[in-house]
Amino acid sequence: MRRAGDGATGPQRAFRGLFGTLVAAQVAYAYLPEQRRVTATRAIVGLMLATSATEAAAARGPRRGAGLVGSAGALGFGAELLGVATGRPFGHYTYSDKLGPRVGGVPLAAAAAWAMMARPSWVVARMICGGRRSRRALRVAVAAGALTAWDAFLDPRMAREGYWTWPGGGRYEGIPASNFAGWLVTGAGVFAVWSALDRDDPGPADGSPGGDDGALALYLWTWVGEMFANLVIWRRPRVALAGGLAMGAFALPALRARLRGGR
Repeated sequence: MRRAGDGATGPQRAFRGLFGTLVAAQVAYAYLPEQRRVTATRAIVGLMLATSATEAAAARGPRRGAGLVGSAGALGFGAELLGVATGRPFGHYTYSDKLGPRVGGVPLAAAAAWAMMARPSWVVARMICGGRRSRRALRVAVAAGALTAWDAFLDPRMAREGYWTWPGGGRYEGIPASNFAGWLVTGAGVFAVWSALDRDDPGPADGSPGGDDGALALYLWTWVGEMFANLVIWRRPRVALAGGLAMGAFALPALRARLRGGR
């Protein structure tokens, strides 16, 4: 329900509170002592998932929003199970126990990585491609690219901190190119399902131009925050540059479209 004089629904207000808490938590994380970072990482994963799921519920309605986010997590987790067992589609890698309980060698928390950035990537792709159904295949491809671009930040940090390892290494911060190809393939599968589940999505559920701004804000904050942290705090200029260029290739066109009045 909307509160008089506010103009925001309950889920929208909840999203704003969660988003503010997420930003504060991620800023604080960079300054935590090493021994507290594993617990903090798990908490931030949960907080980011809750923030993204709340935004999806606010924009697409509770049932549809939960279904979209849940399907991304389930499909991503399935791909991770296949990846750990066979080396496909990501390449050979193994998880440590730092992310908590595992099934088939894959932490349950791994599903959250796919679920929490899927909706921001999907919205960014629509802002870039437009909402016409004739562009749905293009939107699926762009969304998969936007999601994969985030992993240019995620994988080097998480591997460096011991959450998973790549025995064969790779040219980019010890990460093989096959990993990013796997993200593209898996992301395309996730968004192909979303395209079928959410066929009437020309924009937010209530038709308001700003109704998807929360998802865009999540993508933009992740882009800017990761660039700053890698460049200034963790002294990883290569990751800051690569991730900044990768996510920026999607973030900037989406922001430009939104400022011009696109949804």
